Amino acid sequence: MAKIHLETFVAAPAEVCFDLCLNVGFHERAGHGRAVAGVTSGQMYLGDTVTWEAVHFHTRQRLTSELVAYDRPRTFTDEMRRGAFARWRHTHAFVAQPGGTLMVDDVDFASPLGVLGRLADILVLKSYMTRFLVRHNAHFKREAEALAKESLRTT
Repeated sequence: MAKIHLETFVAAPAEVCFDLCLNVGFHERAGHGRAVAGVTSGQMYLGDTVTWEAVHFHTRQRLTSELVAYDRPRTFTDEMRRGAFARWRHTHAFVAQPGGTLMVDDVDFASPLGVLGRLADILVLKSYMTRFLVRHNAHFKREAEALAKESLRTT
């Protein structure tokens, strides 16, 4: 099983970060893929599923995840129900701090195929998925900070 831990400071309130991270449209704008089943627009809540279609490694793939834990605005967890991985569990935490929120991603995943899958995780997938999440979080940071600035202007 491979693990990824990322921390990203976002100059926006935890509520803004939490809600944006559970917005299907945001994930589509960030290049996460296209929602094709389950919740395909708007906000996701505990028990919701979404099926994403995206291209990775030049192959069109579908991944269905379910929101299995939800504590607004502190944390939520999604788990893969169908897809390329034998296991994918992503816990998102939002820690309020002066001037914003520390967004913490903890992912643990495993590829199928036993020893071959573990080798793929170590040699290729951990770095690939880390880069994917870092790019995703950079897009998230820009959008959340823009939303926070906009809400300040309108209040």
